[in-house]
Amino acid sequence: MGAFTSKLPWVGTTIFTVMSKLANEAGAINLSQGFPGFDCSPDLVALVEHYLKTGFNQYAPMTGVPALREALAQKTEQLYGVCYHPETEVTVTSGATEALFAAITAVIRPGDEVIVFEPAYDSYVPAIELNGGIPVFVTLTPPTYAIDWNTVRAKITEKTRLIIVNTPHNPTGRVWTADDLEQLAALVKHRDIWIVSDEVYEHIRFDGRPHRSLATHPVLQERTFVCGSFGKTFHITGWKIGYCLAPKELTTEFRKIHQYLTFSTVTPIQHALADYLKNPEHYETLPDFYERKRDLFLDSIRGSRFGFQPTEGSFFQTVSYQAITDESDYDLAVRLTREIGVASIPVSVFYNQKNDYRILRFCFAKDDETLLRAGERLSQL
Repeated sequence: MGAFTSKLPWVGTTIFTVMSKLANEAGAINLSQGFPGFDCSPDLVALVEHYLKTGFNQYAPMTGVPALREALAQKTEQLYGVCYHPETEVTVTSGATEALFAAITAVIRPGDEVIVFEPAYDSYVPAIELNGGIPVFVTLTPPTYAIDWNTVRAKITEKTRLIIVNTPHNPTGRVWTADDLEQLAALVKHRDIWIVSDEVYEHIRFDGRPHRSLATHPVLQERTFVCGSFGKTFHITGWKIGYCLAPKELTTEFRKIHQYLTFSTVTPIQHALADYLKNPEHYETLPDFYERKRDLFLDSIRGSRFGFQPTEGSFFQTVSYQAITDESDYDLAVRLTREIGVASIPVSVFYNQKNDYRILRFCFAKDDETLLRAGERLSQL
């Protein structure tokens, strides 16, 4: 038997697994991996329990439970004034990562080029390469991580088939502006380019910033797969429930992939979420909830030697340590975990060439006591 050849030879254990394992071993406060440090609403748990006990335990429809698809369509129309037909344009998935993979797979063929804004969430590039695509990187730099649209324009070729968007952005927290949408629309308007928009943090943005979904722009909406997540919104990352909104033609191709990835997603939880979405307060209060946590964490390190600009969205805060040490961000992240007991993520891992701007990412989706203890430890550095 011949040697086994990997399709992703450069992929190893993710940094999130590495840092969380290290945090557990060191007994450190884990502000590395992006999951809430508190439970979801008891009301949501009660709804799941209800559907578990009343017989909703067999396969859901491949496209998702009708009540949940209808609730998603209604929510999207109420928030953004955009109508997606629940039968033909809304699909429930097993997490947003599955939605992203299915959307990329539906579009990309061998040799196609994909514009990726980096630092980038780590599932994008493997999905592109598994489908024979070629990632083309547009590098965003601190402190603003603003997009240079002239650079994007210069990267587009006849082979460009897809652009991946992420707003609010992981790991930098940047939120797209109205100008960003207009610039992107002008680029793709007369080209055969599709868009995958990762909007899992849509409800987590700060200082009065609106979420500008790509669904709200007519030129973009007709060529975009909008991928979302209940996990980030309702503190249920372990339930792995996501969704994709896309025009009928795109949804048809998306579902051809989705049905052979997971076919359908856990049934009682879908019914529970459909009921839970009926109260908009469950997601409308999120910006204030997380903004207070962001501010609490930043106040706790304000006397330290870390530099920062308050994050615009997501539940991540990046900080610069240029005034502290010349260590690589990876080495410092490991040292902070072991020596002062706070785990973070080195932002270089989100860059293709491991660009090291001496920035660490901290997750502030934790209880207040945890954030204050972490801030106290970090301030000792």
